[in-house]
Parts: sequence; C-alpha cells; structure tokens
Amino acid sequence: MKLFLAALIACVPLLAQTPVTGVDDPEALVKSKDKKLEANKKLILDLFREVLEAHHTELIPRYLAPDFIQHNPTAANGADALAAFFKQRFPTPLPIEPKVKRKIVSITAEGDMVVVIYPQEFPDPKDPSKKYTTAGFDSYRIKDGKVVEHWDNARK
Repeated sequence: MKLFLAALIACVPLLAQTPVTGVDDPEALVKSKDKKLEANKKLILDLFREVLEAHHTELIPRYLAPDFIQHNPTAANGADALAAFFKQRFPTPLPIEPKVKRKIVSITAEGDMVVVIYPQEFPDPKDPSKKYTTAGFDSYRIKDGKVVEHWDNARK
C-alpha cells in the first residue's frame, strides 16, 4: 500500500499542466522570408490591434472583404454584420495602441491562411477559486489583402 501511494504521489506532477503563455514581442512573429506571408500576418495583427482591441469599426473595410464568411456561432457573415456586432458591444472606440495588447503564442501563415494562437484563462470547473489556461485560436483565409473567411473556437 505504501508503495502504491508513493507511486501515486510521484505521478501527480504528470497531471499538472504547463500554462499557456504568450511571447513578449508578438510583432516579431510577423517576420517571414516570404513577403506575402509576412503581409498576411501583419494584416491580421493590425486587425487585432485596431479593430478587435481598439474597436475602430470604421477600419473594418481595410481588413475584411464585404462578404466575408464568419464561422463564429455568435456573429453573422459579412463586414457590415461584424461592424454592427462590435458597435453594439463596444459603442466607444479606444485609442489604437502601437502594439498588440493581447498575449499571442504564435502566428502561422501558409498559402492564403493565417492562424493566431493565444492563451485563454478560465475558472477551473473542479475548483472555481482556481484558474487554468488553454490555447484559443483564430484562423483566417485571406484573398487580395482582405480577410474572406474566419474560424475560431468560440461557443454560443
């Protein structure tokens, strides 16, 4: 029995999660030898900074095709629908910061796709006084310098 308990205690660290954290300089993740991939990653980082963080809905046409396809279950298709969604939730824009505030783990681009992974923090369902982190993502398809399709891990 003592051997069993010792083995169980020794295994507890194996169940501990390594927290998901972002990099110190997300802008450094934009750099690429392929200038088109770099431009696509910069487009998405600027979308995060100017629209998603600062809520400047008037800049949406700079980033999104008018008929972009939205796979988030809480938002409708189209740039106008996204603008209305943000205006309802955030009626007053914030100053646009020179750097993204959100922690970002990675920005990966391949072909016409860009995927951003970032930390998310939630209450532990077994103990709501504690929190845990996991990875969230946004994935974008880009055509002619505009987002034409978006996926994420949002739920209703």
